Amino acid sequence: MKNLFDLQGRVALVTGGSRGIGKMIAAGFLHQGAKVYITARKAAACDATAEELSAIGPCISLPIDVSSIEGARQLAAQIGQREGRLDILVNNAGAAWGEPFDTFPEGGWDKVVDLNMKTPFFLTQALHASLKKAATAQRPAKVINIASIDGISVNPWETYSYAASKAGLIHLTKRMALRLAEDHIVMSGIAPGPFASDMNKQARDHGDEVARRVPVGRIGSPEDMAGAAIFLASRAGDYVVGETLVVDGGTTLTR
Repeated sequence: MKNLFDLQGRVALVTGGSRGIGKMIAAGFLHQGAKVYITARKAAACDATAEELSAIGPCISLPIDVSSIEGARQLAAQIGQREGRLDILVNNAGAAWGEPFDTFPEGGWDKVVDLNMKTPFFLTQALHASLKKAATAQRPAKVINIASIDGISVNPWETYSYAASKAGLIHLTKRMALRLAEDHIVMSGIAPGPFASDMNKQARDHGDEVARRVPVGRIGSPEDMAGAAIFLASRAGDYVVGETLVVDGGTTLTR
């Protein structure tokens, strides 16, 4: 029981790891002893975050745009060249788009759905061999998809492709989990509520106002997000298969 949340010796990859929720998760993994690779589209930001987090533990920057299948395969190849296996994959990279129904563009649909729902599938597919090398019945590999409470309940904003992509990812997590379990790879998900990030500027810039709408009276902290991810990534979460953990301070209960 003392080692239930230990990640010593584990190799993890966090997409969108240069900021926000991805950075929170990467830091949490490092504190628990994992070696962490982070990737992001902007190389300078990715490198800077890796340098900052290296004060906690080994954190390596692999900047690449994973919004295309080609990018996902390039990232998988880089991991394969550097590591003999991959124990943990966090599919966190995401995008959002808000625009009124009458003018909502195809570009705002394709960009968001491709990155939020298609990329987790094809990146996991590309890293399947590396994950299988790490996986055993006694110690499965892990894949964690970062969804959103907007895929569970409806928010007031016209973010059509975002809501659809996150709802789709929650169901995709169930379907993929069923297949990956055959290879001792456990897939699960997290649906964050209000956490301060570039994706959630309301929580970032108006945290006190947002907190008044959260039953527990505050927005999420880095420890809240790291704790949920560590639970799922560690031995503690081995029997959680295909489910998406809601981490929102009760926000969905009030919608």
